[in-house]
Amino acid sequence: MRSYKAKMVEPIELPSREEREAAIEEAGYNVFNLDARDVYIDLLTDSGTGTMSADQWAAMIRGDEAYAGSRSFNNLADAVRDVMGFEYVVPTHQGRGAENVLYGVLLEEGDVIPNNSHFDTTRAHIVNQGAEPVDCPSPASRDPNSNESFKGNFDIDAGYALVEEVGADSIPVVVLTITNNSVAGQPVSMANIRATAEFARDIDAMFVIDACRFAENAHFIKEHEAGYEDTSVAEIAREQFEQADAITMSGKKDALVNIGGFAAMRDETVFEHAKQRAILFEGFPTYGGLSGRDIEAMAVGLREAVTPPYVHERVEQVGELGDMLSERDVPVYLPTGGHAVYLDAGEIFSHVPKEHFPGQVLVCALYREGGVRGVELGEFAFPGADRPDLVRLALPRRTYSREHLEHIAETAEAVMESTHEYDGLEIVEEPPMKELRHFSAKLEPVSE
Repeated sequence: MRSYKAKMVEPIELPSREEREAAIEEAGYNVFNLDARDVYIDLLTDSGTGTMSADQWAAMIRGDEAYAGSRSFNNLADAVRDVMGFEYVVPTHQGRGAENVLYGVLLEEGDVIPNNSHFDTTRAHIVNQGAEPVDCPSPASRDPNSNESFKGNFDIDAGYALVEEVGADSIPVVVLTITNNSVAGQPVSMANIRATAEFARDIDAMFVIDACRFAENAHFIKEHEAGYEDTSVAEIAREQFEQADAITMSGKKDALVNIGGFAAMRDETVFEHAKQRAILFEGFPTYGGLSGRDIEAMAVGLREAVTPPYVHERVEQVGELGDMLSERDVPVYLPTGGHAVYLDAGEIFSHVPKEHFPGQVLVCALYREGGVRGVELGEFAFPGADRPDLVRLALPRRTYSREHLEHIAETAEAVMESTHEYDGLEIVEEPPMKELRHFSAKLEPVSE
């Protein structure tokens, strides 16, 4: 039973099958191009799509809209210091703004940046600085049926192999994403966080944590890592960050807001450079492209994210959806992650070759069968990265009920019963930067 009640509702409507088929064709078989009104249950992302609390809405009324020296910024800085332990904070309009601000300061052309797995915008920001992103996922991540607890870990051996290949001087930054979004939302153990921090120190690199889902990761550590059973999520969250030199944060995830983010760091020189870059791209360093009311909501959300029973119920609901799908024999990446359930499109559409995007076929099929919008995180989103063809169903926070989960599961079951009706897709229009092609590219069914 959930420990909250609804105080606001929004009506939603399932378009007819004929309307859905017309909409997906008009969208170029890319659900990013759909109008939201044509979507019944929207699982495209959990970023900025959740429901804020009464305390967050109340905080918005207190927002200080001063251009410089905002009281709301001071409240955010206090929350970051208390929850995460960082002294210096640069607010940004969202997570990719934080990536731009921090990586624009730290990276140069020719650098090589290892990560347990880079997500799309992180990868693109690194490439945009002339650097090369390299994934070092745990070997366990390659088995979608393994129930190993921490499949999101950074492969330390792969990191040292990369050092042997390119030299330590080429690696100024080591990144760790918690949870590992590109590897099915899988968590990273505290032992691995410490080992990755030690690896970074060993090669004299800065250790940066992508902190977007830090509270979910702390929850998994509490549940599955020996020695943390009696430690609070808030304490585990702080311990995670004690290892890091800097973080990037999308507040639209575990700060429980609809817009906002920040970069935080320990080094004052990095902070001063980041502030100047923020002025250029985001706004004055005490508002960072945000209104004061949004900053106030983010400060409250950061504290709520590590307060029981929020995060337990959050992860529990995702697991509930995973169980519903598994009961219907829908191939699901195991164990379910913190923010999303990932479907194995390569298995569901085994007759569709990888170059014809079985993941995107599944995304379109889910929409066609039930108006459910997910996102492909395989060959279409990460061209040439040799990743499994997974489809992410990301649950917005505190938004959908069990009835919605049942509809999602029934939709996936309908897809499983109609796989013979679907063939592959091919790209007919894409942007110049392939790392971001899945946001706007258009496709069509493969011609006979």
